Amino acid sequence: MIEFLSATFSGFTAMSGWEYIAVILSLAYVFLAVKENQWCWPAAFLSTFIYTIMYWNGALLMESALNVYYMVMAVVGWYMWQQGKQPGSVAPIISWPLLRHIYIIIVTALTATGIGFVMDNYTHADFAYLDSFTTCFAVMTTYLVAKKVLENWLYWIIINAASMYLFFVKGYYPTFVLYVFYTVIACWGYKRWYEEHEQRNGLPIASL
Repeated sequence: MIEFLSATFSGFTAMSGWEYIAVILSLAYVFLAVKENQWCWPAAFLSTFIYTIMYWNGALLMESALNVYYMVMAVVGWYMWQQGKQPGSVAPIISWPLLRHIYIIIVTALTATGIGFVMDNYTHADFAYLDSFTTCFAVMTTYLVAKKVLENWLYWIIINAASMYLFFVKGYYPTFVLYVFYTVIACWGYKRWYEEHEQRNGLPIASL
């Protein structure tokens, strides 16, 4: 335990100023997203812009490419969240039925398995399959956030938990701590969006 705390503290002290800014903006994005505040998307854009440059300079090309996607989705999310039915209103939270989620999970899992196979057999990637699954599901779930699909938070809880294991094993302790916060916030986000969805519609979430 002491070794973990020492490694975590050392990791935080080794972080650059830009990395601290990126972390703060990332947390701001999640908090604002929970509150349905559309300014979460500019925060997401700026944080992922910083991460894109950081990962590129660090030769983490796939992570850099993933953050380029996040930057694009930040613009898409900003646009989608402004598409309320009334002028000046915010797009409502929606819920998708179980069968649609099953289809999404199957397609995403098959895609992740294929990418994981390639990464495992043709690159020097560690935890190729787990890394592929967290990445593919993160890509898909970011789109669900832009669409304001209630169940996106459930996906994030699982993705973040899997990522926590990955970062812990790899020794990325500051990132591990960050994802602990992300997981807690995702639980809060689901609760808040669920209550907002029921209050707005006067109905439970989509029939299973």
